[in-house]
Amino acid sequence: MSVLKKLRRDLKFRHGRQLRQVNYWFVARLAMVIMSLLRLLPVDSALNFADRTARLIGPRVGRHQVALDNLRKAYPEKSEDEIRAIASDMWGNMARLAAEYIFLDALFDYDPAAGKPGRIEVKGTEHFVEIAAEKQPHIVFTGHLGNFELLPVAAATFGMNITALFRPPNNPYLADYILSTRRSTMGGLLPSMAGASFALAGVLDNGGNIGVLVDQKFSNGLDTTFFGRPCQSNRVLGTLARHYDCDVYPARCIRLPGNRFRLEIEDKLVLPRTADGSVDVHATTQMLNDVVERWVREDPGQWMWFHKRWEISNWRRKNRIKPAPASNS
Repeated sequence: MSVLKKLRRDLKFRHGRQLRQVNYWFVARLAMVIMSLLRLLPVDSALNFADRTARLIGPRVGRHQVALDNLRKAYPEKSEDEIRAIASDMWGNMARLAAEYIFLDALFDYDPAAGKPGRIEVKGTEHFVEIAAEKQPHIVFTGHLGNFELLPVAAATFGMNITALFRPPNNPYLADYILSTRRSTMGGLLPSMAGASFALAGVLDNGGNIGVLVDQKFSNGLDTTFFGRPCQSNRVLGTLARHYDCDVYPARCIRLPGNRFRLEIEDKLVLPRTADGSVDVHATTQMLNDVVERWVREDPGQWMWFHKRWEISNWRRKNRIKPAPASNS
């Protein structure tokens, strides 16, 4: 019986994996057709159409309930109408982001010498120039806000050599397309996978700069908070900052009306230190969460609320240290 159960389980797993691959293929093909049709439209018309469509479809997908639940817990003071309005803005933002992959070259029109801004305006240009000129490693971090993909394009405009760490989509066919699109405009890219931290360290070893997204759940990461709720966060940025003692800059993209964007790089952080003067990894990781939370609170509709940011891994739940029983003595 045990042999039959194992065989049944193996067949079920193999069959499920094949079905998943077929589903990935169909989803990718559908996405490619939609993007091909959008490419036939003028840029503004395509982006506005994607926004309107997503606001209709988004509330009908399963992740919408995840987004609503996260928003209710993050903003207990907001009404249900306000919560649903933010969720609608989120779907519009995510659809625009997807459509903007097609038009990245047309959208990015920033010219440092131009007297009048186009679609792109940049705040903190002096930091871009400073980082590009300094012959030492730097870390720039951001979150999934607005069109965050425009930040490395801006860095390249200022002559800043940067390698960006990114998490590919689970769909391998979409991942290949997005990676090819990114590489044509964004310089160095490093998929988030086993060994990525060593690759980032190699970039810093050579005096390069790295860009990291810091607002996703990281299983078995450091215990931190986000919007006052427990979550797990990746320690890699804090660990690298401690090892290289390099400057860390926050940067974000803010979506503006009329399909325009503001790219903003803020002053470098004053990182928390331990008693021996080295960077405090845990406190730095929490500081990054606090910066992203400030950004999200300013523009809540431009963040991906459907992400399971506050989900704690099963391993951590099962192995969390329990308090010792109180003594009767």
